[in-house]
Amino acid sequence: MVTVEFLGPIGRDNMEVEADSLEMLSKILSKDEEIAKWLPKCAVAVNDTMVSDKNMKLKDGDKVSILPPVCGG
Repeated sequence: MVTVEFLGPIGRDNMEVEADSLEMLSKILSKDEEIAKWLPKCAVAVNDTMVSDKNMKLKDGDKVSILPPVCGG
């Protein structure tokens, strides 16, 4: 299981998801209409490190942060 946290105005509680890659996680999250509209605009961090490779493998215990563009400061 990986923990997904949604920052800023996405307004969702953290969730636990079974996913072995960012690509798989993206497909799972895209099934939720409210989350899906944010995904194309967001940056992603895995264990507090920014990433861009959707093929990145995830392992049990990873934390994936979904960062909308309005989170910067």
